[in-house]
Amino acid sequence: MSVPCARVAREDGESARKDLADMGLVDERHEIVVEDGRLYIPVTDAAAVPAEYEVVDYDPPARETQTMPADLVDFEASYARLGDIAIVDEDDPNRARALADAIAESALPVATVLNRASKVKGDLRVRDWDVLVGEGTETVHREYGCEFAVDLAEVYFSPRLATERHRVAEQVQPDERALDMFAGVGPFVIPFAKRGAEAVGVDLNEVAIEYLRENARRNGVEDRVTAIQGDVRDVAGEYSDWADRLVMNLPHSADEFLDTAVELAGDDCVLHYYDIQPEDDLFGPGERAIRAAAEPEYTVDIETRHVVRSYAPHEQNVVLDVRLRRE
Repeated sequence: MSVPCARVAREDGESARKDLADMGLVDERHEIVVEDGRLYIPVTDAAAVPAEYEVVDYDPPARETQTMPADLVDFEASYARLGDIAIVDEDDPNRARALADAIAESALPVATVLNRASKVKGDLRVRDWDVLVGEGTETVHREYGCEFAVDLAEVYFSPRLATERHRVAEQVQPDERALDMFAGVGPFVIPFAKRGAEAVGVDLNEVAIEYLRENARRNGVEDRVTAIQGDVRDVAGEYSDWADRLVMNLPHSADEFLDTAVELAGDDCVLHYYDIQPEDDLFGPGERAIRAAAEPEYTVDIETRHVVRSYAPHEQNVVLDVRLRRE
């Protein structure tokens, strides 16, 4: 039976396997195969594999020695991985219990299973969790060579955005000045700093800022990271005309902060503006809002219009990469 596999040169196999495992994309139900000097790494979601890896259909042998959650339940075993935590989203408590038990009994290297108990809420963007297996909500997540300590009960963090964060980080040049206006625990800030940028992260959530500082130390970039707790609108005066790159990952309300982004932007600044819009006009509202805030002080060039992921029926999470050049 053919399954999607990342095909890489044999000498790149271990680093590719580690990258894909850190993103929770390695399909543990099938063996990794070496053939003709290349590795075929089975993956769970072909669409989530970074563009740097070629994805092909291949027929690897099934792993007979490992039991996976799907083998233990009679419904689709849907879950996400964050460090040693498995995250499920089940409204039916009996189904949630069965899935959590299956994950715990499987070969997955998981210590804790959490079920989402609320939507993201409040200015701090946190949610409630039911701990079904294990203890606590803290873990260490790894993606693209970075480590992030995170407590899901205290901060917002989505492992599903790893590919998007990497896409943006790859654009960063050494000695850039980059500012994340809603930084969380640093999933943009830390890789920016690792690429040699001077990186500033601002967030309302005091716990998130504490984790950001810890993550800067974990990744050896504390000398290039400044973490600030507070409303970015109150911080903007200290960094007026400063930024070469701005991240605005606050879908639903980023447009309320565009005047602040313009204040922060230097003479030539790239803005990564995240939005959630209906599929019949994905990019128009964001583009119009950016132009209204930035023109005529800046020339506005839309460099990328990109769908990040599906958010809800007929709604998409999108990003605009925008270059602002001061007139």
